[in-house]
Amino acid sequence: MTKPRLLIKYNEEITPEMRKLFGYKNNLEVPRLKKIVLNVGLGEATQDIKFLESAQNELAAITGQKPVVTRAKKAIANFKIRKGSAIGCKVTLRRAMMYEFLDRLISITVPRIRDFRGLPGNSFDKGGNYSFGLNEQGIFPEIDADKIMKTHGMDITIVTTAKSRDEAFGLLKLFGMPFKK
Repeated sequence: MTKPRLLIKYNEEITPEMRKLFGYKNNLEVPRLKKIVLNVGLGEATQDIKFLESAQNELAAITGQKPVVTRAKKAIANFKIRKGSAIGCKVTLRRAMMYEFLDRLISITVPRIRDFRGLPGNSFDKGGNYSFGLNEQGIFPEIDADKIMKTHGMDITIVTTAKSRDEAFGLLKLFGMPFKK
């Protein structure tokens, strides 16, 4: 199996650049990607299970991995949710699949967002993880727009080993993530 393009770029270009920028003494000190988590929350799935099945199929097509159904931890009467009812699905990508997905996200999917001006640069947490949301799943080329049952958004979290926001920002910027100017 061939190595993903972004993994090769990380090893050959990003690691030396990060060592130069942040003064790391060792290649193992350089932050790296741990995992990417895609989460789809569907409150409507409590009324009609077909929405959840549709979202699962779409998430499987996008990531190449079968999603896990997420269930409600407690009952909320105002939202008509019972404890244990299916309310969404999620996928956790690691290793080669993670780099392949990030490559497709940066180079193909994100530029297809309507009126795109860049991803927000302030969505980092203190641990160096980056989270952002997408409003519709139709921007992914793997999904046929005619077969979309209902448009829904998704949250994407990129988990890194960075110790600060600046390190994580520098890492994702070198990967080619299009942040707002």
